[in-house]
Amino acid sequence: MENDTKFMKAAINLAQKAMDCNCGGPFGAIVVKNNKIIAEGYNQVTSSNDPTAHAEVVAIREACKTLNTFQLEGCTIYTSCEPCPMCLGAIYWARPDKVFFGATKKDAAAANFDDQFIYEEIELDFEDRHIVFENLMREEAAQVFETWKNKEDKTEY
Repeated sequence: MENDTKFMKAAINLAQKAMDCNCGGPFGAIVVKNNKIIAEGYNQVTSSNDPTAHAEVVAIREACKTLNTFQLEGCTIYTSCEPCPMCLGAIYWARPDKVFFGATKKDAAAANFDDQFIYEEIELDFEDRHIVFENLMREEAAQVFETWKNKEDKTEY
């Protein structure tokens, strides 16, 4: 518990850093393995003109690079706020053992970081979403999956 508090404070300090440097929103995250910080990230959306540069994604990318792997088994992520849908997806793909978060998505919404509309959009069929999604060349695209199924030297993930 003492280390968890220490690591969460580090994530919260990164959120403050992001805000102080005007790099992006007030979000910070770290990745810990074997009780050691192996990666950190803070929101850099506006400073890098990258809408995917959320704290968790930045930290996951750094951790994977550090560990030379695309999965984070044996790791814990500490993030200053409950992850948005994009970060939640990245976390699940990275497969850490555990995630601690500080502020909730309701706290974020109260500061005008409201992701509820994305959660709602995910539930809709693609033809009912606010951004136009149009299915095009499905058969040709699906053929690549058929080839993948038979590929003998693939790396599963």
